[in-house]
Parts: sequence; structure tokens; C-alpha cells
Amino acid sequence: MQVQLRKIKPENFPLKLKEIPDTPKHLYIEGDLPDPNEYIYLAVVGSRKHSDYGKVACEDLIKGLAGQPIVIVSGLALGMDSIAHKAALETGLHTIAIPGSGLAPEVIAPRSHFRLARDIVDSGGALLSEFEPEFQATPWSFPKRNRIVAGLCDAVLIIEASEKSGALITAKLAIEYNRDVLALPGSIYSEQSKGPNKLIARGGYPITSSQDIIEHFNLKSEEQPDQQQLFDSFSEKEISILRLLTEPRTKSYLYENSGLSSTECSIVLSTLELKDVVREEFGKIFRTQ
Repeated sequence: MQVQLRKIKPENFPLKLKEIPDTPKHLYIEGDLPDPNEYIYLAVVGSRKHSDYGKVACEDLIKGLAGQPIVIVSGLALGMDSIAHKAALETGLHTIAIPGSGLAPEVIAPRSHFRLARDIVDSGGALLSEFEPEFQATPWSFPKRNRIVAGLCDAVLIIEASEKSGALITAKLAIEYNRDVLALPGSIYSEQSKGPNKLIARGGYPITSSQDIIEHFNLKSEEQPDQQQLFDSFSEKEISILRLLTEPRTKSYLYENSGLSSTECSIVLSTLELKDVVREEFGKIFRTQ
């Protein structure tokens, strides 16, 4: 498969990338970089081993950025990186992948994400690498590329990371480069939330909704109808369910607390799913509005 790679010299790097120590000698690119003067570059990274909570939170946070001038940057790796890229593609946001390999099709790492890499380019995003096109990924090339992820961006969002996760390398570099570090709070009992929780304790910005990200960058959010306006279009039974979904709930919780029979509750949930107001994932019901 033939790809169109271009070589970028340092003088043509985005301004933020020129500012970091150990600037790459050059970059190879396939696709196009959205204009950094018009877009905010947000790195979204996390552990390869993630929880259901981390996956859903990452997807919801990115999907809530629809229509915003934000580019999602990540490393194409297994786990949270690929979740972030896919969520950006589904949302219509540009996304940039910086793998730990060269960009020749036969060496893209990981191999399972070759199709994802093609989708990123085809959607108007880009693949970037400082490594020669035929370079095969090595254990040291992944942490080395993290400085480009951090340096290219305005801020870094850590979704989940254990205390020894490579995502924390990116966060550490972001701090050194004077970039904002955002983090998703998590349970004190979760190994994958120890990294983000520690970052927040040390001054990182806690992110609990897409609106937090929008406000952090002083962007305008699309006007949303207030809660009453939303409820005006639903029946009393539907409202009784929606009022309970201030956070993801199990069906058994809804059966016990909605005041409806289990049969009625199941019918209402099916109706709300058809209206695209709720969805079920990992055994819990989530509101989408």
C-alpha cells in the first residue's frame, strides 16, 4: 500500500512543538494538521488496561465536545489511546495519532490499529512520527514519542493511569513544558485512578464533564435546553426514570425506585432507548441527554 508521507523540518513545526527541549530533528506526516491558530490541541491518554468506567467516561467526555474547535491527540496505543481516537472520529472531531513506530503501513504499531490509522487520515486528521518510515516500534520508542504528544498540545487529559503508567510520563512532560494537566477523578480503591487522583492533588484540573473542558478553554458551548424543557417532551413514567439517572444506574435500582412495575420499567427503558435518550452499557443505564 502506497502512502503519501511528507517530511517536516523544525522551522515548519507548530509553534508549541518548537518550544520544547529535545525538539525532533524532523517529523514525518501523513494527512494534515489542523491549523493550531484555529484549533485547540488536547491530548487524551491513559492506561492500556482500563476500567469500564474509564472507557465510558472517555467516550462521553469527547462526544460532549462535538462542534468545538478541539483536536484530539493520542498515541494510537491499545487501551485508552484508541478509545479516544475512535470517540473523536465518531464525534466528527479531528484527531492526530503519534505512534511509537514509523509511518510505513507495514510497521504501524500496534498492527491491530492499522485500520484505525487509515480512518484517522481519511477523516482529515494526521499521523505523525519522528522515526524513519520503516522504523519498527521498540520499548523505548513509546516513551520517547510521549514528549511530542505533550509538546504538540495545549493541554493533556489523563483518563486513567496506574502509578507506573506511561501516561504519567506524558503528564510529567506536560508539566515541564508548562502545559495544563487535566485529569478524570476516580475511586480511591481503583488502581487505574491512582495516577489521575494524585495529579489532581498536586494541582491538576479535575474534569467531570465535557463542560469542564469547554470552560477550561473559554469556549462557548451550544445552548442546551434546561431540564424542564427536556422533561416537557416525556411522559410521567419516562420522567420518573430520567430523574433517577443523575448517574449510571442498574436496572434493578430503577425497578426498586421508580415507582413502576418491572414490566412498566422495562417498556419505558425500551422507549427511551429508541428516543436515544438512554443507553445500556456494562450492565448499567446511562443518560445521553
